[in-house]
Parts: sequence; C-alpha cells; structure tokens
Amino acid sequence: MKNWKKLLATGLSTALILGTLASCGGGNTSSPAASSGAAASGSGSDASSTTTTNFPDGKSLSMIIHASPGGLSDTNARFIAQMVSDELGVPFPATNMTGGSGVVAMTYVKESTPDGYTVGYLPCELAMVKAQGLTEIIEPSAFDMIYACNIQPAAITVSADSEWDSIEDLVAWCKEHPGELQVGTSGTGSVWHIAADAFAKAAGIEINLVPFDGAATAVTNLMGGHVQMVPVSESEVASGVASGKLKILAVCSSDRSEFNPDVPTLQELGYDVDVTAWGGFGVAKGTPDDVKEVLYAAFEKAVNSEEFKELASQGQYSPLIMDHEECAEFAQSQYEFYTEYFTDTAPGRDTYKNIITDIRALFGITPKEGVIGVKPNDPVEDER
Repeated sequence: MKNWKKLLATGLSTALILGTLASCGGGNTSSPAASSGAAASGSGSDASSTTTTNFPDGKSLSMIIHASPGGLSDTNARFIAQMVSDELGVPFPATNMTGGSGVVAMTYVKESTPDGYTVGYLPCELAMVKAQGLTEIIEPSAFDMIYACNIQPAAITVSADSEWDSIEDLVAWCKEHPGELQVGTSGTGSVWHIAADAFAKAAGIEINLVPFDGAATAVTNLMGGHVQMVPVSESEVASGVASGKLKILAVCSSDRSEFNPDVPTLQELGYDVDVTAWGGFGVAKGTPDDVKEVLYAAFEKAVNSEEFKELASQGQYSPLIMDHEECAEFAQSQYEFYTEYFTDTAPGRDTYKNIITDIRALFGITPKEGVIGVKPNDPVEDER
C-alpha cells in the first residue's frame, strides 16, 4: 500500500452541511504574463501536434494561484516558481485568481493552451468542487499533474487572550451560546470550511461560519477580533502563535503534529475529525510529453530541494513528495472519496443540495456552467 493512502481525510464521519453563505470572490490582479502559454478560449483538451524540444525556449512561464497573497498556497507556489525559474532560466511570474473555492483559477488553467507555459497550483479543492456542485468541469482527470507540493492538517486556533484554553472550554461555551461563535474559513466549500463544519458536527455545537477569500484573510480577521476561531493550517497561524497573539487548541489529524507536539488531536479528545489540506502543480490536459518531462524534472528538483524543506520546516508543514503519476492517483482517490461522500445516500444531502442551489443563485450560475460567474480568461484574485 502506498504511503499516501494514509493521508486520506477519511475521518469526516459526520454530514457536511455548509454554513453561512457569502461571496468568495476577491479583488483584481494583473493578467498572467503574455506568452504562448496565455489562456485560450478553447477547452485545451487536445495535445499540440508540434513538439517543443527546446521548451521553454526563453519564454516566460505563468504560475496561476487560486489564493490571495499571504497564505500557504501562495507562499509555496511562488517559492517553487522561483526555483523552477532559476532552473529553466526564464521568468516565472505568479498571478492570484481567487473565487469559487479555487474554481476560477483552476478553470483558467484547464482552459489555457496546452503548451506547458501556464502552470497552476492545484489545491485539495480540486477533488471537492465538482462533488459539491460548484462546477461541472473541474476534477483531477481534467489536468496533467506535474508534481505534488505540501500537506498539512487543520489547526483549531483562537486568540491568545480568549477565555478558552482547551477544546473542552470552547465546546462548553458554544453549548451555552449556540450559534454565537464566529468562525473564519478560507471560503465557502473550501477544505477549512469543511474542517470547521466537521468539528462542529462531531462536537454537537452550532457555529456561525464566516467565509473569507482565503486563510490569510481569515487569520487577519481573527487577530483583529472580527472572528473568534479559525480552522486553518499550523503554518498560517505560526507567526501569530510565536508572537503570543494566537493559541492552537487542537489539530485535526490522527497523530500529533511534530511542530506543536503538546497540542492534542481532536481524535484523542473524542471527536472523530481528520481533515487535511494538500496541494500540487498541474497543466492543461494534452500538454506534449516532451514539455511535461522538462517540467517534471524542474518541479521534482524544486520540491525535493533543501531550500523548500527548510521553508516547510520553518512554516510548520510537510512537503508532499509525489511524482506526476503518484500525485494524479492520490488526487483521483481524494476525488472519489468526496464524490462518494456527497452522494444522495449521504446524511444531510438534501440540506446540502438546497445550500448549493442557493450558492448557484447567489453567483448567477446554472448547474451546467463550469465557473461561478467568471470566464476563464477574466483575471480575478483568493487565499489559503
């Protein structure tokens, strides 16, 4: 059995019923660097008939990130892009395209010309958004995977000066104040949204989910006193914990974290929750094999570098070492897990369907449309 199978988020034993609805769009950024890899209006599903043995042939690449600046995804994608840029000797600028729990950015990459010049940081929502009804076209098989990148569990985090020093304190307060706990997430339908909801269901408490355009914004709002809890990665709250402004009450994994070994897991406290976020890199389906071979080698070297290992260690998360085949298999297994989880037989499915209908109405989309109100070549700006 492959090691990655241990990483599946199978601890979601309770039904997911999404909470407070809010727009998960963001601000605008500049368009990706103009090159032969600029997004096209076509589907990008057919491979180019021309081999590109000299790829990248001095031309800029473009990194598309679903999250707004400051979060873990953005940090990793930019760091790896810089290392690949150094390796290939060409510019590799990044553009943030937020919205729709990653649907906007992932659709942009999917619809780009399949020539290898447009690379996307693909978050774990790649395996979720179709199952959630947020898109009809985004799933792991819609991309050619290049390499995995990182993995990290959710960390239940509150302000250091809050009255809660343990999960037991927090749960007891929530039961006395049902629906009053303001919980910031990285967007409606995102993995951290799922983590918050799964925790609430397992603990039998009512909370108010407040979606932001990524984890960094959620953490900023926690530190500013606008929300009371966030369930994001240890990396995204590390500086706040180090400065004494935040404290982690528990992590949502089966084992204690090596970075915060004194913090208990929800499972050891009796709450069956194991929610893990991950990310990797991919290009449009049909990218020529010789082009992908160049990208495989460059990304493998970057992710396995001592520099990235040091970044991960300092940031309190783990590199995810998987080549393109292992990454594709892992992402597909996650997709199958979430697809099964959101079947019509799952508890709470009717409520979930009603919420998804409301989300579609909110963003003005029909069930057959692939993007939440934004065309793939319209640059926009998220975060985690």
